[in-house]
Amino acid sequence: MPDITEILKRAKPRETTVPIYLAGDVAAELERLERQLADVGGDAWAADSLADTDPREPIARKIEAARKKLKASEVEFRFRALPDKGWSDLLAEHPAKEEGQLFDAATFPRALIAACAVDPAMTPEQVDELYAVLNHAQRNALFDGAFGVNTEGTQIPFSVTASAILAGRTAGK
Repeated sequence: MPDITEILKRAKPRETTVPIYLAGDVAAELERLERQLADVGGDAWAADSLADTDPREPIARKIEAARKKLKASEVEFRFRALPDKGWSDLLAEHPAKEEGQLFDAATFPRALIAACAVDPAMTPEQVDELYAVLNHAQRNALFDGAFGVNTEGTQIPFSVTASAILAGRTAGK
């Protein structure tokens, strides 16, 4: 039978990460380049002669560079679950304004993000500044990460890719 003292020594609060791409201008450029590529034939271009050069290639190179630039703008936000009292106190500080709701939808998300953010750590004022430049989906992703780290269970995800790689290296053994 396990000893609760040993279990408590091993127990750590749940953590999660949320990646956010910050280069909104590069995302727009990437979308523009993708449309430009589609306009010159996308997958359907075929050379009429050996002397023809593929007009898609320079666009594809720009797309590749833009994708690298967008990927480089990624910031990973790490959230850690609040202790039980911290969670209940935060909910009490932001009571729902409508019946049937768990919290005040206008104030709780920002407060929760600030309370759970460990890397980078943020104040509520810094969350407000971040919200000013992020779009709705990005703000939701941060809130979903902070909310989920407090409300969802921890499971071991199955990776088909990792399993296939390892099975290939060991011939399935």
